[in-house]
Amino acid sequence: MSISRHAGNLSRATVVSPETMYDTVMELGIIPFFENVVPGYSIEELTPPQFWFDGDGAALGPWDWKIECVQSGDIAYGKFLLGGKAAFATVEWYRELMNWRRSLPSCRPSADGEKILAYLEREGSIGIREVRGLLGVKKSAADAAITRLQRQCRVVTGDITRVYRGEDLSYKGWQTSSFCTPEALFGEEAPAGFPFGPSTSLKVDHSPEESFRRLEAHLRDLVPGISEKQLQKLLA
Repeated sequence: MSISRHAGNLSRATVVSPETMYDTVMELGIIPFFENVVPGYSIEELTPPQFWFDGDGAALGPWDWKIECVQSGDIAYGKFLLGGKAAFATVEWYRELMNWRRSLPSCRPSADGEKILAYLEREGSIGIREVRGLLGVKKSAADAAITRLQRQCRVVTGDITRVYRGEDLSYKGWQTSSFCTPEALFGEEAPAGFPFGPSTSLKVDHSPEESFRRLEAHLRDLVPGISEKQLQKLLA
């Protein structure tokens, strides 16, 4: 099963630079970062092996290039597909996912989630260290709390910072992320300190059910032959 390029029957994407990664996300609209239940449908599989992150910093590839996508102001990045796995989406398709997800009883914030959202309302952004302090939990629990909110389409990655280490301050792929609400990222004003571009509306004028139908149709267009089981897992 291969991916057809949306709206034009163009050839299959190849991700070889920050620019081609950005262009691929903008054209496809929504795509997981890593290999998944839908063969061929991921940034990882669209990247030639020699460009993929090799773990020692010699080749950083999409692991590093995602920073440009996040900082463009045009793309949502977070763990919102496949039950909480990393993915990219344009505002056009993220808002459809958000409209549908937020209507689901399973996507209501927990008590901890409400604490994080209240903090974001006051402060604009939050990092994992702040989540740990706010909830009084270890890093793994803080990561899980943020992942749940990302899957619920209530939080996205706001910014990613490269971490330079050692005597020579080398960069080998270590990064730190901060998180904000989709409304803060794509609303009229971005939180102070986030270098984002022009605002883009998250509003839709139709029901959550219609948003799901649009997502389903779009994914079937991107991946002809996708099964119902694969589709459900992808949107879980």
